[in-house]
Amino acid sequence: MMTNLKRFLYFPVASYFRFFASIRLKRWSPKVIVVTGSNGKTTLLHMLESQIGDQAKYSHHANSSFGIPFDILGLQRKSLIKSEWLGLILKAPFAAFRNPSKEKLYVVEADCDRPGEGRFLSELLRPEIVLWISTSKTHSMNFDILVQWGKFATVEEAIAYEFGYFIEYSQDTVIVNGDMELMSDQLKRTKAKIISIKKADALKKYKVDKSGTIFEIEHSRYRFNCLLPKEVFYSIEMCRKAVEYLNLSFDNSFSKLSMPPGRGSIFQGVKDITIVDSSYNLSPGSLRAVLDSFNKFFTKDKWVVIGDMLELGESEKEEHEKLAKIISGYDFNKIILMGPRVSKYSFPKLENLLNDENKLVKFAGPKETLDYIIDNIKGGETILFKGARFMEGIIEHLLKNKEDINKLTRREKIWDIRRKKFGL
Repeated sequence: MMTNLKRFLYFPVASYFRFFASIRLKRWSPKVIVVTGSNGKTTLLHMLESQIGDQAKYSHHANSSFGIPFDILGLQRKSLIKSEWLGLILKAPFAAFRNPSKEKLYVVEADCDRPGEGRFLSELLRPEIVLWISTSKTHSMNFDILVQWGKFATVEEAIAYEFGYFIEYSQDTVIVNGDMELMSDQLKRTKAKIISIKKADALKKYKVDKSGTIFEIEHSRYRFNCLLPKEVFYSIEMCRKAVEYLNLSFDNSFSKLSMPPGRGSIFQGVKDITIVDSSYNLSPGSLRAVLDSFNKFFTKDKWVVIGDMLELGESEKEEHEKLAKIISGYDFNKIILMGPRVSKYSFPKLENLLNDENKLVKFAGPKETLDYIIDNIKGGETILFKGARFMEGIIEHLLKNKEDINKLTRREKIWDIRRKKFGL
């Protein structure tokens, strides 16, 4: 009942903050650049920041119908606990009339977690330029109802349509991933100029080694000191096109780039292990891309720790069984499944697909997974972490340099509390 009440009140309460945010945004009047999509938004936002620098304000840690109005108003949820809400409600009217930000550009990461969110945010932001990088089955449990009502044939179509509001409200230019048919189908909704990015047109070479990732795109070469999937090509090209649009110089070296936590960071661990931290999230569209990259990683003893996918609704069983088929296509030395969903749906399927059942283990939670890793690593293994259920808490205990803890995801107080409840 409480969950249903929260859903019912979501947009009415968010509208309160959007009202005051619209006042401040109108007084500020920046050139708005929206970065959107199911996967890859934050990486692209960080790439843009490395190029544009302090000429823009960036919506870090804010991409929802609440987060973006908070960001415009200069309000922050620091601890993510309930007691913060009263202060935020009281501060919003005063924040609307504070002096606006000095930057003339506003780069906004925008998500669509539920039906109506794309339209809700697009009506507020009315962006000059939109960078739409991907669409896939994320937060799909919120879109199942639209399929049941017959509004869309599939959840994927419903999600793509919601993201399409951003290009519908774009005032000038949209830059899109031209290799995704679901996205291309939405382009008829925009009157803006369309720039379509296609892998076959520009990506010449992709290479992974133990120190990072190399992309050769047309006549430029890019190197990053983290493990990035081939799909990051779209982020690089979209960033370059956006910088060109703004008539700014483009730094091919990305010398000022600081990658967001949990997106392929490489750390040294205890017993000389190498940790690849891709723990921020897991979606059906992202696992194969990350495993393809990790499979090219030059190391002898490869382990993967795969967690649950969340908010999939009616397709939960089907999508977790698909994970098993994807994972079985790679020859990893150890496969660790962590979480109730991968244990229930992925494990039995994967057990039947693997020739060597000694490779595969499953655990319900992070504490048991951590204990298993500590007890079984011999030294020198490379371990990829991908998925939900507090993997960053496992990584924290495996790091060789404890100062690297600050480079992990989910550092807010509420996450510390939740990790402790799971024994971390």
